[in-house]
Amino acid sequence: MITTDGPIEYDFLILAVGGETNYFGLAGVPEHGFGLKDIPEAIRIRNHVLRAFERATLEPDPERRRAELTFVVVGGGPTGVEMAGALSELIRLVLVKDYPRLNIKDVRVLLVEATDRLLGPMPARLRDAAAETLWRKHVDVRFGATVADYDGSRVVLKSGEIIPAGTLIWAAGVQAVRLTSRLGLPTARQGRIPVSETLEVSGHDGVYVIGDAAYLEAGGEPLPMMAPVAIQMAETAAQNIRRRLAGETPSPFRYRDPGSLATIGRNAAVAYIRGIGFTGFPAWVVWLVVHIIQLIGFRNKLFVLLNWAWDYFF
Repeated sequence: MITTDGPIEYDFLILAVGGETNYFGLAGVPEHGFGLKDIPEAIRIRNHVLRAFERATLEPDPERRRAELTFVVVGGGPTGVEMAGALSELIRLVLVKDYPRLNIKDVRVLLVEATDRLLGPMPARLRDAAAETLWRKHVDVRFGATVADYDGSRVVLKSGEIIPAGTLIWAAGVQAVRLTSRLGLPTARQGRIPVSETLEVSGHDGVYVIGDAAYLEAGGEPLPMMAPVAIQMAETAAQNIRRRLAGETPSPFRYRDPGSLATIGRNAAVAYIRGIGFTGFPAWVVWLVVHIIQLIGFRNKLFVLLNWAWDYFF
């Protein structure tokens, strides 16, 4: 039985409660920085960037103006790489024209990564290509840089370095939603609930956990908290419920890796699909095609394609 504002009885239960940003106990980051998990957060970032340029235009002190125009993105995974590349292009291709009084040399976009590499799961050639592309787009990539605190005006690194910055965007971690810790079920790394190969919770017949909230290993490593995993888990859980209703044996979950993609602004991306790596414009085209194919309905596909084409050419 599920308890909401009233009890709900069930025969089978699928928990797909999802994930949330993991700030690793840094209280100042969620208070003064920005996450990037949903559309409202993206809108907040956009509005904040525009306000930062407005404030910088009116700021007479050069040090404070440079701090207003310093944007720090934390995390070298696909989200951080895409965010840093897109933000740099937005600033250098659009906002500098809207704010001609500002000196473009005062603008800084930094991507800080705690490890020594970007896009960890990808081959070294693609990781290096991503870093090189970001540098060409004027993104300052810092490796071995771990954030220790942020108070809204200064980013403090564990090395002791202080970066004056009015903007910090956190793309460095994800965890299961905190609801998982209140369900009375065992939890593993990142607050995820361990499941069997059939995606059921041990000792709870008919209860399935899928997506970011589920902990299941493949090849000795936990499955990534990504949309393809959640989609395939949903398909397997639904199939297993049908099999149980038909008196058949549930089938184990087998993840089919569709590959990895990361766009780095206009005409640039890295892609690794079925052992084949792409960089630059070809990878960017692959990224566009994959995302359009995954949209539901021909009308949606056509509408998005036309919008993207209009934005690209005009």
